[in-house]
Amino acid sequence: MNKINQFMSRLDSPSFASLFIRIAIGLVFINSGWFKVANIEVISGFFGMMGIPAFLTYFVAYAEFIGGILYILGLFVKYVGVITGVIMLVAILKVHLPNGYHLANNGYEYVLVLMLCSMAMVTLGAGKYSLEYLLKRRKEVSPIQE
Repeated sequence: MNKINQFMSRLDSPSFASLFIRIAIGLVFINSGWFKVANIEVISGFFGMMGIPAFLTYFVAYAEFIGGILYILGLFVKYVGVITGVIMLVAILKVHLPNGYHLANNGYEYVLVLMLCSMAMVTLGAGKYSLEYLLKRRKEVSPIQE
């Protein structure tokens, strides 16, 4: 039992939490973003029906796709969290809210989770298991030579 407690105490880490959330939402945003990029004309028409300008279709598609990659790599996570969080908030308000909460009715359940995970990334940051941390640490370790 002691070994189990030791193992569990090692997992008690905001950096692990950040890593797991980053991977989960990174994969979702890569998939969602790529779908939008690959079907940009159809998505642009859908956005247009909601009164959203066409140029925002490109912004949303690429923000989700590139943002998903950045989440997984652990780069600019706080900034990506703000962007994807706002995108998900707009998706809730413009698309899913009238359908209620449940995912089965195209409700906001799933998008709410993505928005809250994005906001968690804003507060948690990338954590130790990220390229951001490695680059920052490398910069601190190597002396600046002039």
